[in-house]
Amino acid sequence: MDYVYGPGRNHLFVPGPVNIPEQVLRAMNRNNEDYRSPAIPAMTKVLLEDVKKIFKTTTGTPFLIPTTGTGAWESALTNTLSPGDRIVSFLIGQFSLLWIDQQQRLNFNVDVVESEWGRGADLDILESKLASDTAHTIKAICIVHNETATGVTNNLATVRKILDAYQHPALLLVDGVSSICALDFRMDEWGVDVALTGSQKALSLPTGLGIVLASAKALEASKTAKSVRVFFDWNDYLKFYKLGTYWPYTPSIQLLYGLRAALDLIFEEGLDNVILRHNRLGTATRLAVEAWGLKNCTQKEEWYSDTVTAVVVPPYIDSSEIVKRAWKRYNLSLGLGLNKVAGKVFRIGHLGHLNELQLLGCLAGVEMILKDVGYPVKLGSGVAAASAYLQNNIPLIPSRI
Repeated sequence: MDYVYGPGRNHLFVPGPVNIPEQVLRAMNRNNEDYRSPAIPAMTKVLLEDVKKIFKTTTGTPFLIPTTGTGAWESALTNTLSPGDRIVSFLIGQFSLLWIDQQQRLNFNVDVVESEWGRGADLDILESKLASDTAHTIKAICIVHNETATGVTNNLATVRKILDAYQHPALLLVDGVSSICALDFRMDEWGVDVALTGSQKALSLPTGLGIVLASAKALEASKTAKSVRVFFDWNDYLKFYKLGTYWPYTPSIQLLYGLRAALDLIFEEGLDNVILRHNRLGTATRLAVEAWGLKNCTQKEEWYSDTVTAVVVPPYIDSSEIVKRAWKRYNLSLGLGLNKVAGKVFRIGHLGHLNELQLLGCLAGVEMILKDVGYPVKLGSGVAAASAYLQNNIPLIPSRI
């Protein structure tokens, strides 16, 4: 029973947590098991190999940590760096801000590169910093691949090109919480040293698993990193990997079975098809926003996100009222504007277990809400623009051909 009942299903269009597939819910509906029995290590061994596929790595070492994305951040930092180490970190929105706050509280020397919210990471400044750092005092570059607060996606391939151009040894640490399994992500090709995601985003699981992938270079750095870590210590995991039991402490059995089911669904659809589906959802949403006469918070097309769209409202409208009205009247959950863009934007999440017709229902709801709050939208305009695009671009479902 819902805590606050509403008829029908809640239309969940926040950029995480997302809709959970029925197959995943059924897989998790099970009793506890002894994680020291032969069954759980056998499943874990296969899971560790399979999660590498969604990061597009054959060489990374995976860690499945019972935590959130915030814990995965801390794992990435404390296993590879020492207090006082210089980090270049990009501030482009609320979640990059929170990661920077964590970096500072862990006593790293954080060189913050700030951009206007709605713009991507300033890679020209990164280039100038690397060019002048002939002594290699910069130990890591920390970047959020997809900033969920503003709907901005950064170009990781360019970051890697800049690092390589200056033959700089800094580690590349990437928050892929709202990108991995939805946007193109190539850990090996882009030379990412630590990549991480959370189970509640594009994987379409409940919150509770932080998935971290470490390169050989990152593992080597962990041998000399002096940051204090206990719960997040990779070495504890590696010891149990060698023993073949895999877990230094009790895992969530239900989440492991859920992860197995979620990965099976992704592999059945095909990871590249999943990424294309998210591109269709993102494009359709942006066309709807344009048809409504509203602006995208993301200032350039090169930064558009295919997992979340932040919509800027006119000054006479408080965007939080749109989010409240959506939930109270239409059983639709939209994302609030956060921090600097609070009251100025609302966010439409379009990631995870989601198809095109579900999205059209959300867009129809948004149009009615805009009308409710006094914005002169033409009902059906955004839905029509999105439908026209989707009707020409949705492929046949492969399993039904």
